[in-house]
Amino acid sequence: MTGTTISRPATPAATSRTREQRIAAAGAPTHEPTAGQTIGPFFAFGLTYDKMHEVVFPHSPGAIVLSGTVYDGAGAPIPDSCVEIWGADSDGTISRARGSLRRDDHTFTGFGRSFTTDEGHYEFWTRNPGQVEGKAPFFAAIVYARGLPNKLHTRIYLPDDEALLAADPLLASLEPAERATLVATRAPDGNLVHDIHLQGEKETVFLAF
Repeated sequence: MTGTTISRPATPAATSRTREQRIAAAGAPTHEPTAGQTIGPFFAFGLTYDKMHEVVFPHSPGAIVLSGTVYDGAGAPIPDSCVEIWGADSDGTISRARGSLRRDDHTFTGFGRSFTTDEGHYEFWTRNPGQVEGKAPFFAAIVYARGLPNKLHTRIYLPDDEALLAADPLLASLEPAERATLVATRAPDGNLVHDIHLQGEKETVFLAF
């Protein structure tokens, strides 16, 4: 394997708020916790499957590309990390449908998985998640990488409605620079771009469960 080894797990950046407040702002857990699992360096075993990054069929109505780069603490792209996303449908419906592992090109499951390229790039075909209970829309995201003792949880918020973003409890608990690490950028073509930094000055805010 090539690239820079991460010497310690990324942790939430320090803020003027307490860690407990940030966790509370993310909302109460809805499922029982299960044991974490480290991954690597053999990501391909049991993880790869056809069209795993296609949450929706490419170029279908409402389809967008969510993409970005995963960086280590030195600012170098990580060529062998894994990003997973899950989000609501464009109307705010939370899918309970089966099919994440056997794509049929029309069922929306909300789940996708992407390995990074040699340049640290990840990419998904998906839809803009809609509001759930009137809250700011976001993708739940998980990052796996060598050097991490466990997976990292974060969020990728849509950037379009500033009022909803301002009212979000988690975002409101963060300093502006930290908040920016959770909000994607809307490209002129309507797609979303969002980089993930595991450490360093631009470290992404990660959530503890």
